[in-house]
Amino acid sequence: MSAAAGSDGASNGAATLLALRELGERVGRAGAPMLAGLDETAAARKALAIVAQSGALHWTVPRAWGGADSSGLAAADDVSCRALCALRERIAYHSAMLDVMLVMQGLGSYSVARAGSETLRARVLPRVASGELVAAFGLTEPEAGSDLGQISTRAERHLGRWRVRGTKTFISNAGVADFYSVLARTSGAPGDGGRDSLTMFFVPADAAGLSTARFEVTSPHPIGDVVFEDVEVADECVLGAVGAGLDVALATLGRFRTTVAAAANGFARRALDEALAHTKRRRQFGKPLASFQGVAFDLAEMDVRLRAAQLLVEEAAGAVDRGERAIAEVARAKLFSTESASWICDRAVQLCGGLGVKRGSAVEHLWRDVRALRIYEGTSEIQKLILSRALLG
Repeated sequence: MSAAAGSDGASNGAATLLALRELGERVGRAGAPMLAGLDETAAARKALAIVAQSGALHWTVPRAWGGADSSGLAAADDVSCRALCALRERIAYHSAMLDVMLVMQGLGSYSVARAGSETLRARVLPRVASGELVAAFGLTEPEAGSDLGQISTRAERHLGRWRVRGTKTFISNAGVADFYSVLARTSGAPGDGGRDSLTMFFVPADAAGLSTARFEVTSPHPIGDVVFEDVEVADECVLGAVGAGLDVALATLGRFRTTVAAAANGFARRALDEALAHTKRRRQFGKPLASFQGVAFDLAEMDVRLRAAQLLVEEAAGAVDRGERAIAEVARAKLFSTESASWICDRAVQLCGGLGVKRGSAVEHLWRDVRALRIYEGTSEIQKLILSRALLG
């Protein structure tokens, strides 16, 4: 590639990211009010319809199967991490529900895009990009969270098909999804590390023996248990090679984990804006809260932490899009952004005083919405473990 061509690609990529930030802002600003007063399921379906109509869902699927053209950002046959980060930060600023329904289409379908057969990709992915099919990602189990080697859900051969039995938990889109990308054990025993013993499967939600049970979490969205009672799937539903499921799962997490950090930055940016507006408006002892040094110093630190987090996300997302391993970069971004966003949202609650804990206020919502991001797709402790191992070789 010539220097000029490389420059053109970078310029096109920058223009695309700017357009995506503007798109995310429009989707979030217009869509959030439409979800007010709806129950969890209705809000989720409405949110998905909103992001689908905007065209944002196309960025969750590679171009070859109905997705967006990520030229200038990532490989032509892949999903751009930077594109999703641009969308998620702006959308999350306005609505956690819009954000989660956007990203779950990518998180739930990426295993199909990466490892599914050509027939399955052609059948499923264009309908994911249009919002016709709702996707979900099934890793976590009651006894297997950060350690995927503990997975006990088992898939066994039976009369020329695969029979899946077990329980997944904390599955976003449980009961709403049309299919689940499910990591199951095809050999070995829990605790073996998962290498060569786990396989990823595409499991339709209407398969006989599959059931769901919803529960509530602090930030409302469809989530719950998915139970497999001898659910049968065909060979075409195996995603990748038998025994190679851990690699598929880790590749999915590696591409989407940085976007969690971007969503956290969206929550943090909204919290900072709310805190600034409140402390400028609210008067105590005859002057605005913002004029007190302690308050002003909090606002300054909130700003610095947010900007540092945004820079770490830019670094990590760029490395992922370039095809680098980016293990340390992703861990840094996920760890720092989610921890900082949690602190920023907490400080916003404190600076808003009683209004900060009033049910339904913006900062109260943000405080609840951001908390789970320090757990989902790799806890802060796991990010520290990954980063320390990278540092120590």
